[in-house]
Amino acid sequence: MAIYEIYSHPVLVRYRASICSKATVFLIVVLALTYIPPLLVAFRSQGFWLKQSTYEEQPNVNFRYEVLLIAINSASGNYIAWSTFQEFNSLIGDRLRLPQVSAREEDRNQDGKMDQLYFNLELPLLSTEEVYGVHLILTFSYQLYRMSTFVMQSMAFIQYTSPIPGFQLYINGDLRLQQRQPLRHQGLDTTYNVSVINGTSPFASAYDLTNIVSAYQERNVTTVLSNPSPLWLVGRGTSDPFVINAVVRYPVETISYQPGFWEMIKYAWIQYVSVLLIFLWVFERVKIFVFQNQVFNTVSVPLQSSLKPHQN
Repeated sequence: MAIYEIYSHPVLVRYRASICSKATVFLIVVLALTYIPPLLVAFRSQGFWLKQSTYEEQPNVNFRYEVLLIAINSASGNYIAWSTFQEFNSLIGDRLRLPQVSAREEDRNQDGKMDQLYFNLELPLLSTEEVYGVHLILTFSYQLYRMSTFVMQSMAFIQYTSPIPGFQLYINGDLRLQQRQPLRHQGLDTTYNVSVINGTSPFASAYDLTNIVSAYQERNVTTVLSNPSPLWLVGRGTSDPFVINAVVRYPVETISYQPGFWEMIKYAWIQYVSVLLIFLWVFERVKIFVFQNQVFNTVSVPLQSSLKPHQN
């Protein structure tokens, strides 16, 4: 009659030795080699501490209805202009033209956050004027909430020049976030919640495009109009205005941020344990071999079954 194994259970063998024995020293060395090298391996393999991470968020963007327009109206560089800042309009004198402006923001997916801006500007011109180039600044309120609360005022800078006078400039692009440093993982950050253009200043230097762009680029976090795909249309009639049509989308952004303490610990623990498991498996086999073969003198206690004898 054939015999089959129908059940098995582990047994425990205890090995005892004095504190000052070679077996004890061996066990201490093995423990050190089991737990310390995985830490060194994980640390030296790059990426032990999570110094920077990313997440995705739909920013809360709103057009501030602040506009600065400079249109080049001749090949010699003469210009006409208009803005929503009264001080600037006072400074430019007879170069001022009052356009017809309309702007509309749309929440296409009905999530409570605006998704894009439709901007239209019709600039009246004299019969002798033509437009060869455009410099346009639109300002926005830009907010993030998922990790830290980040609030800033930003801008989209649009410029285009052509050797041929135009009738219309069409722009369609994304307002993208640019970071020179990661954001914090929590708290409130209003460092850049200041006006891009100092609209209350009576000095012309406050509205100089070089000064505006230079000060804006000093920020560590900005927005830029990405892939604007400009279209320059020609054929304007002498009585027609120059038209600017712009579509500015507010896409989902990948935000870079500095992880918090517990996130760093969690990530480091995963790196450490993944290496530690290998060392535990290897040195457990080493210990079994050494003690079973009495490489070091120890006293083995009789086997103890994990099952208790049945009592009738």
